[in-house]
Amino acid sequence: MIRRHFQYKQTITTILADCEADIDLAKAGILDARMAVEAMVTADPFFASTFDPYDPGSDHPVICRMVDAAYEADVGPMASVAGTIAWAGVEAMQDAGSLFGVVDNGGDIAFMTDRILRIGMYAGSASAGGHSAFLCQPQEKISGVCTSSATVGPSISLGTADAATVFSDDVSAADAWATALCNRLSADDRSAFNRLPGSRVHGAVAIFGDALFSYGSVPEIVPAKIDVNLITKGI
Repeated sequence: MIRRHFQYKQTITTILADCEADIDLAKAGILDARMAVEAMVTADPFFASTFDPYDPGSDHPVICRMVDAAYEADVGPMASVAGTIAWAGVEAMQDAGSLFGVVDNGGDIAFMTDRILRIGMYAGSASAGGHSAFLCQPQEKISGVCTSSATVGPSISLGTADAATVFSDDVSAADAWATALCNRLSADDRSAFNRLPGSRVHGAVAIFGDALFSYGSVPEIVPAKIDVNLITKGI
């Protein structure tokens, strides 16, 4: 397995693959998706600024994924942009016949794997997220593990969670719902989980300090040594 950092403007990713050819495929997929989003924002700036669901009327698959996720989670379409771009990168590898590929777009992760994959939990200084990882089993389909935080990183959040992580086979939905849950959950009020039945989310985890709460089916959480130097960030 090889690991490569790839950055284009605000899109900052880590790509995992078995060969350089797959890395190049992922980069191309990421750039194609990014160009589609940039073109949409140029044509309709409201698409980038609204915090509410919004359909600009595009039939581009990347934009449609973002719009669908926004309406399901009741957030703005840009809430799913990182996961959607990561999805496009892994999809490019899958379309070429690859069985393993990971794109981490600033904590919003798309992956397919033919081996056990450990995805580290990170919630800053929150003790509940330390020294642990999600143990993801081999699977041919692409899945999303997307995280939003009110206390870590530059993303806009209206909530208080140290981390809200969502699992879905629709990576755009995972990203949008991570934002929605982080906005609405609190340590004393987890009623936002009640909005998940019937959605494309099959599991979620929220961390507040030393407390961890979960919904649905999530991968096994196992002890792990977390190397913070591997966290995706700009250079």
